[in-house]
Amino acid sequence: MYKVEAIIKPFKLDEVKEALYEIGIQGLTVTEVKGFGRQKGHTELYRGAEYVVDFLPKIKLEVVVSDELMEKAVEAIVGAANTGRIGDGKIFVIPVAEAVRIRTGDRGSEAV
Repeated sequence: MYKVEAIIKPFKLDEVKEALYEIGIQGLTVTEVKGFGRQKGHTELYRGAEYVVDFLPKIKLEVVVSDELMEKAVEAIVGAANTGRIGDGKIFVIPVAEAVRIRTGDRGSEAV
């Protein structure tokens, strides 16, 4: 099993969710986060004063998938989240040693 973490632009969330649903992924976790990468934030003008926005709003999406679905999940996220512009985000794939469904005690891929 793998945990796929994706940092994406907020307005791309619905497209990514639909793309994952189409390949058979039913559950995911979404967190509103702030951060910056190579784009290093930007400057904005507010009431005549210029200020630097260091941390940009992003969405962190997490999903645990079976070995067979990992590559499809990554491709689905890339396809749905890509705008071709700087700041599209990153995807991290992390091995998962164990998963347990609390309600039933199911373990491994049965818990996912």
